[in-house]
Amino acid sequence: MSAKVWLVGAGPGDPELLTLKAVKALNQAQVVMIDDLVNPAVLEHCPGARVVPVGKRGGCRSTPQAFIHRLMLRYARQGKCVVRLKGGDPCIFGRGSEELDWLQAHGVEVEMVNGITAGLAGATHCGIPLTLRGVARGVTLVTAHTQDDSTLNWSALAQGGTTLVVYMGVAKLPEIRESLLAGGMPADMPVAMIENASLPQQRDCRSTLAAMQRDAMAFELKSPAILVIGEVAAAQQALALAVSA
Repeated sequence: MSAKVWLVGAGPGDPELLTLKAVKALNQAQVVMIDDLVNPAVLEHCPGARVVPVGKRGGCRSTPQAFIHRLMLRYARQGKCVVRLKGGDPCIFGRGSEELDWLQAHGVEVEMVNGITAGLAGATHCGIPLTLRGVARGVTLVTAHTQDDSTLNWSALAQGGTTLVVYMGVAKLPEIRESLLAGGMPADMPVAMIENASLPQQRDCRSTLAAMQRDAMAFELKSPAILVIGEVAAAQQALALAVSA
């Protein structure tokens, strides 16, 4: 088996949402470098592999990205088949493209394997369609946490007319609320705050833009969680029944 690095999305948490291609990569893996938010249950697909935790979580001590790069390269140069296992999808707030570019620049064979992102899975599991004919013609995925502390154009997002899915936003609820209101988004815009997307302990709090900070505190919302902001957050009953059937 030739040396190779697979950048694999493990999905949002439910191990049954792992793709067949991800399972194939794990079956071949000799080394698995795993993120904190990956469900350990997926490791049943690579029982003989060495598992190396390289977690990165906001507000917690994280493995430096440069160290992760060097470690992938070291194992690849040892002739290993390496899986870099990420929560969700590697290219949606997962630094997958950065790692792919760096490895290719160092002559390493790399393959990307998509995973289901938490914004989609969390919404579906509580009956929210991110797009809906006549209601939402698109969806915008954003992160409230940036490496350089830059600020999103919340006014443009408020006026965009799409469903807004916010990742890593729990610690910035006041800022998100005030910025969207200032940008002209209606105070009664429906909001769903979804914790632990797709896992058995998933729970959600329904609110409005104006009330979401107060309701999140009462709900004791914790990370990892996503926010779904838009009319679709109120149009969920029929789909919820279909998902649970």
